[in-house]
Amino acid sequence: MASEVTQDFPQDGLLPKKETGAYTFLSKYPDYDGRGVLMAILDTGVDPGAPGLQETPDGHPKIVDIIDTTGSGDVDTSKVEEAKDGEITGVTGRKLKIPDTWNNPSGLFHVGVKPAYDLFPKKLQERVNKERKEKNWDPAHREAIAEATRKLEQYEASGQDDKFEKENLQSCLDVLNQMEKKYADCGPVYDCVVFHDGATWRACVDTTERGDLSECKLLANYHEEHEFGTFSRMDMMNYTVNIYNDGNTLEVVTNAGAHASHVAGIAAGYFPDQPERDGVAPGAQIISIKIGDTRLGSMETGTSLVRAMIKVIEYKCDLVNYSYGEAASWPDSGRVVDILSEAVNKHGVVFVSSAGNNGPALSTVGCPGGTTDALIGVGAMVSPAMMAAQYSLMKKLPSNQYTWSSRGPTHDGDLGVTISAPGGAIASVPNWTLRGNQLMNGTSMSSPNACGCLALVLSGLKATGVEYTPSSVKRALINTASEVPNIETLALGHGLIQVEKTYDYLTNFAKEPELKVNFKVTCADGKRGIYLREPHHFRKPYETKVSIAPQFNEDNTEQEEKIKFCMQFTLTCDAPWVQHPAHLELMNVERLISVQVDHGGLSEGVYFTELKGFDVKCQEKGPVFRFPITVVVPSKVDDEIKWEKTYTDVSFKPGQVNRHFIQVPTGASIAVLKVESKDKEKSCRMLLHAVQNLPQHQYTKLEFEKFVTLADTGESTHAFRVEENGTLELCMAKWWANLGNVILNYSITFHGISVDIKKPVMHASDGVLRLNVRTNLRREEVNPNISLKTLVQPLRPAEYKIKLLPGTRDTLPEERHIYALELTYNFHLDKGGEVTPNCSILSPLLYESEYESQLWMVFDSNKQYLGCGDAFHNRYTVKLEKGDFTLLLQVRHEKREKLEQLKDVVVQIKYKLSSAIPLNMYSTWQRAFNGKKCTNMTLGKGVLQPLFVAPLASDKIPKNAKPGHILLGSMSLLKNEPLTEASSVPFKYVITEIAKKDNSKKEKKGGKDKGEKEGEKKEKTKDEEYKEALRDLQISWISKLEADHSLFDDLRGQFPDHLPLYTARLQSLDNHKDRKKFLGEIMDLSKLIISKIDQKELMSYYGMKSDPRPEAASIKSEKDKLKETLIDSYFRLGKAQATVLETRAQEEGDTEGLPAVSPEDMKETYETLQQWIDLNDSKVSYFTMVYAQYMKQYGRALKLLQKSYEEKPTQEMEVTAIKLLKELGWDHCVVHQENWLHVRYPKTYRPF
Repeated sequence: MASEVTQDFPQDGLLPKKETGAYTFLSKYPDYDGRGVLMAILDTGVDPGAPGLQETPDGHPKIVDIIDTTGSGDVDTSKVEEAKDGEITGVTGRKLKIPDTWNNPSGLFHVGVKPAYDLFPKKLQERVNKERKEKNWDPAHREAIAEATRKLEQYEASGQDDKFEKENLQSCLDVLNQMEKKYADCGPVYDCVVFHDGATWRACVDTTERGDLSECKLLANYHEEHEFGTFSRMDMMNYTVNIYNDGNTLEVVTNAGAHASHVAGIAAGYFPDQPERDGVAPGAQIISIKIGDTRLGSMETGTSLVRAMIKVIEYKCDLVNYSYGEAASWPDSGRVVDILSEAVNKHGVVFVSSAGNNGPALSTVGCPGGTTDALIGVGAMVSPAMMAAQYSLMKKLPSNQYTWSSRGPTHDGDLGVTISAPGGAIASVPNWTLRGNQLMNGTSMSSPNACGCLALVLSGLKATGVEYTPSSVKRALINTASEVPNIETLALGHGLIQVEKTYDYLTNFAKEPELKVNFKVTCADGKRGIYLREPHHFRKPYETKVSIAPQFNEDNTEQEEKIKFCMQFTLTCDAPWVQHPAHLELMNVERLISVQVDHGGLSEGVYFTELKGFDVKCQEKGPVFRFPITVVVPSKVDDEIKWEKTYTDVSFKPGQVNRHFIQVPTGASIAVLKVESKDKEKSCRMLLHAVQNLPQHQYTKLEFEKFVTLADTGESTHAFRVEENGTLELCMAKWWANLGNVILNYSITFHGISVDIKKPVMHASDGVLRLNVRTNLRREEVNPNISLKTLVQPLRPAEYKIKLLPGTRDTLPEERHIYALELTYNFHLDKGGEVTPNCSILSPLLYESEYESQLWMVFDSNKQYLGCGDAFHNRYTVKLEKGDFTLLLQVRHEKREKLEQLKDVVVQIKYKLSSAIPLNMYSTWQRAFNGKKCTNMTLGKGVLQPLFVAPLASDKIPKNAKPGHILLGSMSLLKNEPLTEASSVPFKYVITEIAKKDNSKKEKKGGKDKGEKEGEKKEKTKDEEYKEALRDLQISWISKLEADHSLFDDLRGQFPDHLPLYTARLQSLDNHKDRKKFLGEIMDLSKLIISKIDQKELMSYYGMKSDPRPEAASIKSEKDKLKETLIDSYFRLGKAQATVLETRAQEEGDTEGLPAVSPEDMKETYETLQQWIDLNDSKVSYFTMVYAQYMKQYGRALKLLQKSYEEKPTQEMEVTAIKLLKELGWDHCVVHQENWLHVRYPKTYRPF
C-alpha cells in the first residue's frame, strides 16, 4: 500500500524557535525582534553576501561592521607611488591604470600585494585550484603540447639532420610535459592600492590581474559605506576592507570558513519572503569579527581575541556570540580569559559561548564557554521537530542532549554548562560554498540560538527601559530555564533557555538589590564548587569554608549603593548529605560559611546538588546565588585475579549514556575495554569515552574516545593508558540518532607495568641507561622496544625586538597599549622533510596562558612564507625542502617587562625522520656490549626486571644531528596489541659529543705516494709557510673588498703567475652586483687564466690510460684543480660574451663602453668548453642555456634552466624562464610563472 503524500513540511525544525519560546515571544511582542541590539559574532568571518544577512526588518544594515582581527588578511601598503600619466607601478611590477573617476588630491598611492590563496579557506582553494586548471591551464597546455608534437613530427619527416634543432624541438615537448607533471597553482596574485580621497581612506584590489582598476571595486572601510567586492565569478568569495596606520596597512577581510555565516544566520538572519527561515532575532544587527586565522585553518589566536574585545568594547556591543573553544589546563584564568571577563564585568557585555563538543564524559567542557565564570556556556539539545526536519529520522524520539555535547563540572567544581539550546540548524552559508544554506550541528549552533533568544529579551528590555546587567541576565536565564525529562543537569545545565520567562523575570525583578551585583562564591582554595571524585576525597567527610562575596559593576555603581547594600538569605540544599547554615546576612564584604559533605552513605555513581541562597524578602525570584556540589563515588575492582569489571545484558536506547566510575587499582597503567553486541539482527553505533582528571592538565591528557559501529553479535576491543589510584569514568553512549534498542556485554580489564623513570631521558654521554621494569597486577608478556622518530633542534633567537604596536586595534581601554616581542630564529636543513616548530614554554596554552599570543611563521631564504602555527604545536606541520630558513615568533602583552622575560626563549624545531631509529635494550649490563638484545620475556606478578639501554652507534645518529640535539620517540613494553601501543611511554635521547669520522684508512691509502713526493720536495721554511699563508689570506679578502681596491694589483705585482689570485678576482667581478660594468675585465681575466694553462699538456694527461708514477695521486689532484680552473674560466668568459651580445641586441642604454665580441667568439668558447665538460653539467649549464637562448633555441635553453632550477632555484632563473616562455608564445605558462615569482620572492616578510 502506497504511503500518503503530504504537502506539509516540518518547517519549525529547520531553525528551532518553538522549543525556547522564541516563536511565542515574537508572536506576542513582534517589535522586540532584536531591534536595538548589537551582537558581535566572533568566528570565522561572516559573508556579507550570504542569504538573509543584508538588512533588518526596519531597513537598517544587518551587518554594521566586518573586521579581521587575526592579521591573516593584512597587506603591507607602506610603499608609496606617485601617479605619472595616470599610472602607477604595483608591487608585482604591473602598470596600474588610475581611473579618472578617482579623487586623490595628493596624487600619492600606497601599494601592496596579496596572493588570493592567503585569503581563501582550504576547501575554496581546492575548488578554485581545480577549476583554474581546467579553465586557464588545461586547454592552452594541451594545445601547446599538440603544437610542439606537430613541429617535431614535421621536422623528423622533413629529412633534415640538424642535431641542435631536433634537440630544441624535443626539449619544447619535454619542458611542457614536465610542467604538466609538476603543475602547482599559487592562485591569483592581486595588486592592492590605498589612497585618501580628501574625506576618507579608500582601497582597491586589482582582481583583473591586468592593472585595469576601472573594472575593480573601490571600497572604503566597511562600516562607512557597507559595501563589499567579489574576487571573481569563479570563486564567489566576497571581501571587505579596513585601512589602518595612515594607509600603511590594508586589511582585506574574507572568511576562513562557512561557520560564522551559519552562526549569524541562526542568531539574526532575516528573510522577508521566507519568515520560516528567519534567525531567532531577525531585527538584531551584528558585527562580524573574524577571530579564526586563515593561516591556521580557522584556528583562533590570543591576538585575534584580544583585538576582538577591543572592538566589542569600542562598539559597545550588547551581546557576543562565541562558538569556539579548546580544552584548558586550568579554568577561569589566563590573559585572554581575563580580557574576556573584563568586557563582561566592567563594560556590561553579555557573552554567550559554546560549552564544547567533547562529551559525553563528565568534565569535558571547553574554554572559555564552559570554564569562565563571566560567560554563559551553552550545551546542545535536539528536539523531535529537529529530528524530523533536519535529520529525516524515520521515527521521532523524545528530546535529548546530543551525545557529543560536553558535560560539566569543571575541574574546580563549577557546573560548566549554564543552559542548553537547540544545537542544530539549516541556515545560511557563504556564497563561495555555492549553496544558500546547509545543516550544521554542535554547541556552535546552540550558542547563537541562545544568543538570539537573549537578543529578543534585551530588545524588549531596551524598548521598555528596564535596567539589566550581565549578572542579572545570567541569573534570570538560570532561574527560568526549563528542565527536559531524562537529561541530567551536568549535560543540560540549569535547563533549556526560555525567552518569555527570562524577559518576565528581568522585568519583574529589575529593582531588586542584587541587580548590579555578581556573587562570587568559592571554596577557601578559590574553587567555584565542591567536586569530590578521587579516592582520597572519601577518607572522611569533606568540610570546607565557602566564601560569598558581592562584586559590583564599577562603572555604573554609586558608592552609596555599595554602602546601602545588605541582603538576608535563606540557605537551602535538597541533598541530605550536605550540611550547611540556614541563614546568612550579606553586606558589601566577603562572608564565610562552613559546608560539610557527608558522602559515607552514597553508592557508586554521580551526585549533583547546589547550595542555594534565597532572598528572604522575595523567595519567588528563585536563588540569588548558587554553589554547585558534585560527588562522584567510584567502585573498586573486586576481582584481584583478573582485575576485571564486567557488565552484562546492559540495554541501551538512542541517546542513552551509562557511566561507570572505577578506582584504578594500585599499579595499573593500562585498561582494556571489550564491547560485545548481543543483537543478532542489527548493528548499533556507540560512542566509547573514558576520562581521568589530573590536576592542572587538560581532560585530553588521559582521555580515550572511540566511535564504533558494532555489527550484529560483533565485538570491539580497545586499550588505553590510565593513572593508578585515580577515578576513571567509563562512559558508554548509544548515538542519539541510532534508532532501536540494543543489549551489550562489556568489560574493562586492568594491566600494570611500570618503569622507575616514567618519562625516560637518556644522555648519550652517560653510557648505558638502566631502567627497572615491574609487572604489578599479573604475569605479562614483555617485548621491550624503543623507536626514535623525531630529531629536535633547540634554537636560541638570533635577534629580538620589543615594539609598541601602532593604532587603535592594539590598544585596550584606558590607553593600555600592547607590545609585541618579535624573535628571529635561523636554521638549516640538509634534507627536506616535515618540520614542527614548538615554543614549548608557552605550549599548549591558549586561553589560560599568561601571554596573549605565540604565533610563529616560517620563511625560506627568499622570504617566501611557508607555514605558521600557534599554541597547539602538534597541529601545525610544515613541509620544507633542504636549505636555510627563518622562523619569526611573536608574543604579545601590555606589560613590556613580561616580554623581556622571554627575549632568550628557546624554540624547538622538530624534524620527522624518514625512518625510525631503533634503540636496543638488553636484559643484563654485560649484554649491552656484546650480547643479544632483549626481545620476548614473561614476567610474573611483582617481578622487577632491569633493562639496559645501550647508546646509539655513531653511524645510527642522523647526519644533521649536532651535540645538544634530541631524538624523540617512544618505548613500548607489552607484547601483544592493543597492549603494545597502550604501554608506550615517551623516550628522549640527548645527543652529546659525536664521534669523529675515522680517516686512518684514507691516510694509509694515500700515505706512500704522499710521503714519497714530499720526500722529493724541498721542505719549506717557516718563513715561506708564513708568506704563503699571508698571501692566501689576502686573496680570500678580494671578494670582500670594493672592486676598485688596490689589493689585487698589489698582489699581482708580487705573484704574477699565481692562478688562484686571478681566479679570485674573476669570481669577485663576475658575482658583483654591477657585473655589467666589469664585462671587459672579466673577459680579459678569463683569457689570461686560460693562457696560463697548457691545454695540450693537460689534454695529454687525461688521454693516458693509467699513470704508473709513484706520486700519481697528488699529480691527479693538481691536474683536476687545473682543469676546474680552466672550465670555470671558459664558463665565465662565455657568460660575459653572451651578456655583451644580448645587451647590444636589446640596445639597452649606452653600449659604447662594451668590449668587442662577435657571435663567432661565443661559438668558439662554447665549442672549446665542450671539449672539457659535458655542457649539460650543472657547473656550466647556465652558459649552455644562455648560448641556446642566443641561438634562439628556446626549448633547449628552457630545459637546461629547468634542470638548474631544480638543483638550486634563484629569482634570476625564474625571470629568465619567463622571458623564454614569452619567446615560445606559451602565454598561459607566462602568467603561471609570473604569479609564482611574486609568491616566491616577496620584498618583505609577511606581517603578523
